[in-house]
Amino acid sequence: MNASNGPIARLSGLVKRFPMGRGHFTALRGIDLQIMPGEFTGVVGPSGSGKTTLLNIIGSLDTPSEGSAVVLGRSIGELSHKQAADLRNHHIGFIFQTFNLLPVYSVYENVEFPLLLLRKPAEERRKAVLEMLEWVGLSDKIRSRPSQLSGGECQRVAIARAMVKKPGIVLADEPTANLDADNSHHILKTMVRMNENFGTTFCFATHDEKVIRYLRRKILLEDGRVTKDETVKKPRLRRAGT
Repeated sequence: MNASNGPIARLSGLVKRFPMGRGHFTALRGIDLQIMPGEFTGVVGPSGSGKTTLLNIIGSLDTPSEGSAVVLGRSIGELSHKQAADLRNHHIGFIFQTFNLLPVYSVYENVEFPLLLLRKPAEERRKAVLEMLEWVGLSDKIRSRPSQLSGGECQRVAIARAMVKKPGIVLADEPTANLDADNSHHILKTMVRMNENFGTTFCFATHDEKVIRYLRRKILLEDGRVTKDETVKKPRLRRAGT
């Protein structure tokens, strides 16, 4: 699936409503938006602005109530559950603030898991997992379990797991919310390097200033509407401890 000739995601007149009592709550109100290949962008706004709902639709975890969301050439609202799962498994990586690692699996097994779902050959899996763990600086932790890791290390495992299948887009929902400043900046610098080296598109949902400083495009969401969309200068990477 190749989106290199067009947007990774194209949202047109996107509306999302949720039932509430006898009525409904409108989380997204007519979003028109394009995310292009290779972007390092963020949907920025306060809690309740619709950021996570927007990412969930881009990630095929939810569907529009009105309008359209075309991601990697597929119309999200027209996909069956299986087709949506296939799109996620092959082409979309996720990073969550709670890490969502499998506690009984080792670091190696957590990162390998997406490749098992894709039925990749054993040697291809091994090479890809070891490459990603080297990228995130955890080659010495491959046999550790999540309970033996720090929060920053757990999030680095989550990044490796999201990237191991070389997805078209990685969606990161408040990925630094549970981390201190030094760990946050280490995580963000890793993702910037991956964006630059692999050309992977990153899209964040955040209200964390530490994340916002690294974005190259900021999409401000307020009350379910895009109120500002601006490109920013390429950030200078911060050194840990400063």
